[in-house]
Amino acid sequence: MTYAITQTCCNDATCIAVCPVNCIHPTPEERAFGSTEMLHIDPKTCIDCGACADACPVDAIFPVDELTGANRQYAALNAAYYADAGAGSQPQLAADSPNFHAWGPPSFDRVLPSDFRRLRVAVVGTGPAGMYAAEDLLLHTSAEVTLIDRLPVAGGLVRYGVAPDHPGTKGMGSAFARFHDHPRVRLLLGLHVGDDVSAEEVAAHHDAVVYAVGASTGRRLDIPGEDRTGSIAATDFVAWYNAHPDVAPDAIDLSATERVVVVGNGNVALDVARILVADPAELAGTDIADHALAALRASAVREVVLLGRRGPEHLACTRPELLALKHLPGVELAVDDADARVGEAIEAAGPDDTAALLTGLPRVAVDWAAAPAEGRRIVFRFHSAPVEVTGGTADAAGSDAGARRGADTGAGSGAGVAAVRVTGDGGGVTIAAGLLVRAIGYRGIPVAGLPFDEATGTVPHAGGRVAGRPGTYVVGWIKRGPSGGIGANRACAAETIGTLLADAVDGTLTEPARSGREFRRLARRRSAGLVDARGLAAIDRTERARGAAEGRTRVKLATVPELVAAARKRRARV
Repeated sequence: MTYAITQTCCNDATCIAVCPVNCIHPTPEERAFGSTEMLHIDPKTCIDCGACADACPVDAIFPVDELTGANRQYAALNAAYYADAGAGSQPQLAADSPNFHAWGPPSFDRVLPSDFRRLRVAVVGTGPAGMYAAEDLLLHTSAEVTLIDRLPVAGGLVRYGVAPDHPGTKGMGSAFARFHDHPRVRLLLGLHVGDDVSAEEVAAHHDAVVYAVGASTGRRLDIPGEDRTGSIAATDFVAWYNAHPDVAPDAIDLSATERVVVVGNGNVALDVARILVADPAELAGTDIADHALAALRASAVREVVLLGRRGPEHLACTRPELLALKHLPGVELAVDDADARVGEAIEAAGPDDTAALLTGLPRVAVDWAAAPAEGRRIVFRFHSAPVEVTGGTADAAGSDAGARRGADTGAGSGAGVAAVRVTGDGGGVTIAAGLLVRAIGYRGIPVAGLPFDEATGTVPHAGGRVAGRPGTYVVGWIKRGPSGGIGANRACAAETIGTLLADAVDGTLTEPARSGREFRRLARRRSAGLVDARGLAAIDRTERARGAAEGRTRVKLATVPELVAAARKRRARV
């Protein structure tokens, strides 16, 4: 019996580090690691020790003979990666050996001399990037770490970005949570750097500050009608179904919308489509927001259209996510056959191409002016881009602001777009739809006190060191742009922390003028809703208790006042 890696793989390479026979690839040393969709276990080399499964933070590794349902296909997918070695599809591997590179000597790149003074480092942001940076500091140095987040609860993208029907991926939160009450960690949640405290004040109390604030807004289409009510960013839709406090519970109404157009076909677009047509009964056991579950139960949505500007050969989603979509119970997947190039590209796709997974799907001719057919369906439409949103009511403040203000804009009133005019074969078509969701990428926003590159939506840096700001660093999407999944942040954090420690040894970090205790006092004065590690544990107990009462993993608290109130209880009330 061997093991196989499945759809929820996070690519953080923890499994590679513990494998005694080096049978998991690509490794961080191999060229394909930076672009791989998932890691793979070589069935011929695996010795069935189970070390990788024990170490996997997202529960993605299973014995092959225990794979069930849609996961059964991953045994063949893992094996195919190695069967293709040397045939041109995986040029980084050498097919003449079961192990494709020798173990090197131990490396201790990110350490300080034993007699070096203890550093005090602030990490702003408690999502994956920030927690990987904190983990690196705590495991490799004696540094004290102050974890800061503007929200009164930790988790970032793990809590508010991962779809609720991906519980394995959400399990990464437990791996990070072990550091929240670490003896060298001070947790300050509900503290907004830029509002409650300035960047300069944070820097004055710490040797170094690492910003891990992510990319929190969605890219715009810049087309007429984009700011109408019912035209929203995927970032807001994802935040809404994940109970993010920034998005009002009534921000999205699905009760009068039969068709939704999603612009994009990357993983986030697939998440949006899947949640919209999933059986609410299947979501009821997850941590989806209560208000989103209620809206989905009352939803009229039967069809979701995924618009791709280019052809199927340029699908932006990963193979694992598309494979999962194909196994969604009770939902038909189809391809709009209006453009002859679409079928040609699917038929020409090689076995390793994502487009090959569209083979066998029905190719349909759709009357986009008519209501969707009965049943639930997701339709891929390629070579098609939106050029105008018509109908509904304009929101002068913009769709993102509208969703975040919720009821103040009428976003919950049922008024939506009437149609989306798109380009396409024969000059384009108008698709009747009640909601437009743009899922064309995330974008970072300026950070108070730091330089910002408007073109890339990132903070300029060199190896994570912020240009012109000694002692200030960035990690994650605000550093490299919105690319890579959760696991990609491990290598990103390693680079940034390596730069920080090199600067410390070189003497370029200024010892803080104020103490950590003084900073915590300052934080308590400035933030009325400050939450520490004990408060966070109380929030967790409250949400789990609410979930247990309803047969769910947890029921999230969806507003800042609710979160702060739960943190102050300090005792579980089941």
